[in-house]
Amino acid sequence: MCTSHISTDPISNFLCLFHSISESIRNIYYFHHRPITIRLERPFQSDISPEESRAEPRNPIAARVAARSRCGAPKMAAGRVFPFRDARWAPDPVQAPSPAVRSPQPVPLVIDNGSFQTRAGWAAADPSVPAEPLLRFRSLAARSRGARGGAGAETQVGNDLGSPEPLRWLLRSPFDRNVPVQLELQELLFDHVFQRLGVSSQGCVDHPIVLTEAVCNPLYSRQMMSELLFECYQVPKVSYGVDSLYSFYHNKKLNWPCSGLVISSGYQCTHILPILEGRLDAKNCKRINLGGCQAAVYLQRLLQLKYPGHFAAITLSRMEEILHEHSYIAEDYTEELQKWRSPEYYENNVHKMQLPFSNKLLGSTLTSEEKQERRQQQLRRLQELNARRREEKLHLDQERLDRLLYVQVIMAGSFSSSLNIRRQMDQFHKALVELNMDSAEELQSYINKLSLTVEQTKQKILQAEVNIEVDVVDSKPETPDLDPLGSEQSLEDVESINEFEPLFAEEQPEAEKPVAAVQPVFNLAEYHQLFLGTERIRAPEIIFQPSLIGEDQTGIAETMQYVLERYPKEQQAVLVQNVFLTGGNAMYPGLKARVQKELLEMRPFQSSFQVHLASSPILDAWYGARDWAVEHMTREEGWITRKDYEEKGGEYLKEHCASNVYVPIRLPKQAPKTTEALAPSRALAAGTGNPCEQA
Repeated sequence: MCTSHISTDPISNFLCLFHSISESIRNIYYFHHRPITIRLERPFQSDISPEESRAEPRNPIAARVAARSRCGAPKMAAGRVFPFRDARWAPDPVQAPSPAVRSPQPVPLVIDNGSFQTRAGWAAADPSVPAEPLLRFRSLAARSRGARGGAGAETQVGNDLGSPEPLRWLLRSPFDRNVPVQLELQELLFDHVFQRLGVSSQGCVDHPIVLTEAVCNPLYSRQMMSELLFECYQVPKVSYGVDSLYSFYHNKKLNWPCSGLVISSGYQCTHILPILEGRLDAKNCKRINLGGCQAAVYLQRLLQLKYPGHFAAITLSRMEEILHEHSYIAEDYTEELQKWRSPEYYENNVHKMQLPFSNKLLGSTLTSEEKQERRQQQLRRLQELNARRREEKLHLDQERLDRLLYVQVIMAGSFSSSLNIRRQMDQFHKALVELNMDSAEELQSYINKLSLTVEQTKQKILQAEVNIEVDVVDSKPETPDLDPLGSEQSLEDVESINEFEPLFAEEQPEAEKPVAAVQPVFNLAEYHQLFLGTERIRAPEIIFQPSLIGEDQTGIAETMQYVLERYPKEQQAVLVQNVFLTGGNAMYPGLKARVQKELLEMRPFQSSFQVHLASSPILDAWYGARDWAVEHMTREEGWITRKDYEEKGGEYLKEHCASNVYVPIRLPKQAPKTTEALAPSRALAAGTGNPCEQA
């Protein structure tokens, strides 16, 4: 306000008074109405300083969970560097099922079929059975083309892939967004689950299956999934439920209302789900086609444009690691960008990600004596290798020569009777056929050549034993003579020698020069560092501002307001009393504070609301499905039996507290032929009768 001094200029006083009145009106409007929030498609250049295009890190997951209730950049020591873990996935072992999962009856198998990760485990009330998912792996499969030697194609699933980056171009997922559409890949995931949990899938799987599905899952997708489970695996019964609703009921406290608004943000999609009186209101559910996958791709583009020299090193796996451990959601995006313009704030909050690099110098520091010693070692190793190969070749040639001489003895043998001669001739011709020869002359010629080859090989072995005792210095290894009979072995020797030929090149006699230590002109470690500044908030911000990546969609705040406005004010007040956050993106620090800020802006003045965060946003869906399976193990509610599948079709769904709403397929019925429809045909038939009758 302009009350610090009074100017004598009436125009200045009028402008100051006008500014004060407009500011008061704006404050009053803010408390009684939702203020107009301007969401920029892209930040102005003035909002981003040169430091913003550098970067910043975050604490590990444990610190992230502790920081959920607050927003903002975590404080840390300046100059701290975070290396990429680049963790490899360990293959899942084959587990022996506990006897408790088979007696007194097979217990349900709970599978959280997520587009990012698949989680599977048993739902048993017995304490000896672990009450947590025994399998957790990425919902990916890769099928290699097979080795050139004739080995067949190999299929790897989940953690068996080791690392996804070398096989990125081979990776396949059964999901389109969050709906499974590739059932042959889904079958591979099920086979992996059954095999690693020790369930025999040969013939039938006699365990009931509890499977999660997408919100408002298409009937065709459920039909194909039911067909796969009942026809391929012969399961006794199956139950479908929504993962976010399972998470909602798992976190439900005794004093929680049955109604609420669930915000589920996952890997591919974000859903806003209203729940009224304990059941999903499917007509008012809304989906945003943005999630962690799009945030990782956006972050990869930002850093690749920022560091074009490290284009190949900025992989999607590393971007996902940055999102999981170093990103957060700003409570006020524009205000947070202004903070990053401060050099002090930037230095205190920037995260430096260290890329792997080699500190090996390009120049060689070996002296001439060391090089000479290394050449001698390589020469001895090569001579031993050639000697071993010659001995193996001599052994094989000697065995073949003995075989040929035996056949020749059969031919030259004397026999007393013509019967023995005929029998011996048959053996001789049979032996020639086995040796792929036509006559005795060809046999004799081959024996002569092979005998000569054996003698030459023995001479080479003796010569090599003599030469190996001589200290050969600064000389190339003697190339063995190439003779037409032993050409195959000789060529192998030449190829093995050519591999080491650069090591034995003769050097020009010149004075040894002193080798100076090569000093790098810059710090290689700093050159291979990614500075994360505003990228920490820009990538996760897309779920609130999809226009940042050019998507023509609304964010979480606008979608949430749109859903609430479809209800009367009384129901709106009930829904906002239990706003529940779940899904993988709920792990971002600051998400709860951001949703509270958005609700404060859109709700009436002095109205109350409550925002709850799932205790474990990633695993609560599986825990909720397990709780439901244990509670309804002996009931018929929610279970689809094989009889229901055969009578009502694969798209049939039995509703329960955490399921979708079943909407059967309504096929258009053919209209029956009425008397009015048949009248023209009768008139036509009558018209083709006798002309006299027509008259």
